[in-house]
Amino acid sequence: MSVVTRFAPSPTGYLHIGGARTALFNWLFARHHGGRFRLRIEDTDRARSTEDAVEKIFDGLRWLGLDWDDEPVFQFARAEHHAELARRLLAEGTAYRCYATPEELTALREEQRAKGQPVRYPGIWRDRDPADAPAGAPFVIRLKAPQEGETIIADAVQGEVRVANDQLDDMVLLRADGTPTYMLSVVVDDHDMGVTDVIRGDDHLTNAFRQTQLYRALGWTPPNFAHIPLIHGPDGAKLSKRHGALGVEAYRDMGYLPEAMRNYLLRLGWSHGDDEIIATEQAIAWFSLDKVGRSPARFDFTRLAAVNGFYMRQTADMDLLDQVEPFLAEKLGGELDDTGRGRLAAGMSGLKDRAKTLVELAESALFYLRPVAPDAKAQKILAEGGAELAALRARLETTPWMPESLEATARDLAEELGVKLGKIAQPLRAALTGSTVSPPIFEAMTILGPEESRRRIDTALKGADDDQRS
Repeated sequence: MSVVTRFAPSPTGYLHIGGARTALFNWLFARHHGGRFRLRIEDTDRARSTEDAVEKIFDGLRWLGLDWDDEPVFQFARAEHHAELARRLLAEGTAYRCYATPEELTALREEQRAKGQPVRYPGIWRDRDPADAPAGAPFVIRLKAPQEGETIIADAVQGEVRVANDQLDDMVLLRADGTPTYMLSVVVDDHDMGVTDVIRGDDHLTNAFRQTQLYRALGWTPPNFAHIPLIHGPDGAKLSKRHGALGVEAYRDMGYLPEAMRNYLLRLGWSHGDDEIIATEQAIAWFSLDKVGRSPARFDFTRLAAVNGFYMRQTADMDLLDQVEPFLAEKLGGELDDTGRGRLAAGMSGLKDRAKTLVELAESALFYLRPVAPDAKAQKILAEGGAELAALRARLETTPWMPESLEATARDLAEELGVKLGKIAQPLRAALTGSTVSPPIFEAMTILGPEESRRRIDTALKGADDDQRS
């Protein structure tokens, strides 16, 4: 049988990082086995499900590069089919009508808590004649679950897990208003979609026992289950927004590359020896569920930035330029012109070695597109090195505009003045870039060109002179 996996988010919010990892594992497992990866939108919570959330899920998966097979399935549209199967079980005698009122159930739960007993439905209508109920009384349909023996799951991550059947109550399949419950909808949809392997967070492990019972009641073979430990923060606590529990679009906006996110999410709970950098093609070839750990993974922004920096350095300069351009356009308040793109194309190799995100890259590249006001450290260097910068400026009128020639001129001046090269280069860097950190300054100077470089040096010298007068 061909492998079919699925990702089934609820469109009640963004596609968070844990959901993205679940989608990735399902996608990799399907691609590894040459199977299909399907998408289901579990939109039965009509009050909280929104079209905007659906689009964010689609956009997030597309950005991550997780393409799905076939059309997405929308769960709510199949509600009547789900209900039909509950009624079928009722007719077959493997489900029954329960007329217990909400007040009765609340009283039962309170009594069980008072006695220190497990809180679960005691089956008060399981073998009772429906004729005992008042005429026209509302009812739910419950599964007549097995009461003896065990339900056993051979979980691909957790190993063999089992529960005594007398610990599970008769779950509701159809509510009093005729709408199906989550448990019923999930089982029916997974069966109808041909899902062979359910890979999801281990917070669903208890659901798997009930769903297995429902599969068997319907006469279907349960899928293979794999329940993955959840993601925690660096401190070991449940992942929250302060740790990084953000929507996938937030990581895109923070300047992370999709291929880096795939690599990082893959290593959150899955390993292949000591390999850290794993390209997607290699991940597909290597991926198996037996390499998923049983302990919660810990989210670490520092490690994510390191992985992202690696992928940025591996990205072709022009491809990286295309990706950073929207970030630069936002800073500039408009699109890049041909001059700006030409400078960035020439300087990208020197820029990308120092950046870990596209946001950092855009910040460090800005000086190629417009003069940048000196920051506090640069202002101090300009104030202290104005004389050396002025001396260099005079010699630039006759220096050939190539990195080697420009550096040789600066070195000759430093030797004449009896100072280190940095005493010349740092004021120059501050004047041209507005910072004390940049790509190799003589390379940057060549890319800016003689006219722009001289103009910026003149502006910096005038500013330093004005500061001294004031």
